[in-house]
Amino acid sequence: MTGAWRVPFQKLTPGEDAADVGTAIARVLDRGWFVLGPELDAFEREFAAACGAARAVGVGTGTDALALALRALGIGKGDEVITSPLTAAYTGLAVMMAGARPVFADIDPRRLTLSPAAVAAAVTPRTAAVIPVHLYGQAADMPELAAVADRHGLAVVEDCCQAHLATSAGRPVGTFGAAAAFSFYPTKNLGAVGDGGAVVTGDAALADRVARLRNGGQTDRYHHVEPGVNSRLDELQAAVLRARLPYLARWTDTRRSIAARYRTALRGSSATMLDEGDPGHVYHLVVVLSPHRDALQAHLAAEGIQTLIHYPIPLPRQAAFESVAPAACPAADDACRRILSLPLHPGLRDDEIQTVANAVRSFSPARAAR
Repeated sequence: MTGAWRVPFQKLTPGEDAADVGTAIARVLDRGWFVLGPELDAFEREFAAACGAARAVGVGTGTDALALALRALGIGKGDEVITSPLTAAYTGLAVMMAGARPVFADIDPRRLTLSPAAVAAAVTPRTAAVIPVHLYGQAADMPELAAVADRHGLAVVEDCCQAHLATSAGRPVGTFGAAAAFSFYPTKNLGAVGDGGAVVTGDAALADRVARLRNGGQTDRYHHVEPGVNSRLDELQAAVLRARLPYLARWTDTRRSIAARYRTALRGSSATMLDEGDPGHVYHLVVVLSPHRDALQAHLAAEGIQTLIHYPIPLPRQAAFESVAPAACPAADDACRRILSLPLHPGLRDDEIQTVANAVRSFSPARAAR
């Protein structure tokens, strides 16, 4: 399709939060303090409280949050970190940034999150940590994964980059392990107007080390006690996130309501909506499964409906990970052939949801198979 989409996948311009975002930006510009200042200090306190955690440390990206959490835990060269094959490549790349080897264990075909049994089977004497990915806003099975980690003495670093305010078995994600990583990329449920991330933890010493590592390993100005990096959540992004954080709970309720309407409207169609494995799902994405995914996506595009695939290629099949000799993950391979993300954002109207649902229902698998 050319031109504007009838139903776009996402809308990133400020909506009901526009005035608050504008005020926050003006406040930073007027103050003239742009890095490691009062906005970041306040956001770290406010975001930690929202997550049910003791500390949050703002960093440059969600990728950096994962890598710095691993480094702060002393995980690096010679260590293995087990994670999911179905996630953004940055999860695996963060492990490599920390100097460790990513090991991909297959997914639970119902939730599409890391399988506890597959994790247990992938443990070796070199395994130091596991990174469960809370995919599409759906929490991984954290009670089971935490039990596997405890049994084998592994650190848990949760990838919460798509799961702001999600829960697993009633407990906030990000509070099950040693640390957790969040992303504030603009498309996230809590998004900045650029890149951003945070490490959340209940361990004060770990938080202090992440804060040191993000700022070149400095204990104070010009005194670098270890080789850190330059990865700081700037004041502008922190201020925007502070302005948006009070809206997050309501936006999350809206996402859940939209997902419920999709689930009802798509009942009986050829595309199956991904199961809700836990009521704490926050619906970063609404994902359907179809054996005719590519044809369905083309059909929706012809109807003016923009869709995306998260993610079409599992990490073990990415060239970037050839050097770590990844094992095959057949459940992830199968999912990547069938998943399709439908439009979802808090401003999506009922008539737009119905337009999408009608278009999905009008798709003919028999015609696509010819």
